[in-house]
Amino acid sequence: MAGLYLEEFEVGHVFNHSLRKTVTESDNMLFSVMTLNTQPLHIDFDFAGKTEWGKPLVNSLFTLGLMIGISVNDTTIGTTIANLGMTDVTFPSPLFHGDTVRVETTVMSTRPSKSKPDRGIVEFEHRAYNQNGVLVAKCTRQAMMKSKSAA
Repeated sequence: MAGLYLEEFEVGHVFNHSLRKTVTESDNMLFSVMTLNTQPLHIDFDFAGKTEWGKPLVNSLFTLGLMIGISVNDTTIGTTIANLGMTDVTFPSPLFHGDTVRVETTVMSTRPSKSKPDRGIVEFEHRAYNQNGVLVAKCTRQAMMKSKSAA
C-alpha cells in the first residue's frame, strides 16, 4: 500500500493498523546491544528478576520505534520527506517479552508548508497496546509529507 499525501489525511481519522508484532527476547536483546544500552533491566534476567517487574522490560526506545514502524504501511510509506520530531512520549505500562503490540494512529492536524508548496506537516498521535488492551506507549509525531503536487 502506498502512503498518503498531505491532502489525503483527514484530521480526526483513526487508523487501526492491522500489522501486529509479538516482541521476542531476541528483539529486545539485539536492540539493546546494537544501541549499546547496557541497562540490566533490559538484558540481565537475574537483575531484572529481583525488581518489582520480576523479569526484563522491553527497551522503551524499541517500543517507540516499533509503534511508529507499525504505522508506516498505512500512513506514510513513500510519501514522507522527513520526521520533524516526536513529543509527549510516554510509556504508561511496561512491555515484556511475549507481548503482542497493536497500534492506533490519529491524525491530529495538517497544514501546508509556509515556504515550500510541494509539502506540508502532519501531526500524528500514535498509541501502542499490548494483547490485553493495555496502553504501553504513546507519542505525538510531526512528519513532513509530500503534497500531491509533488507526485
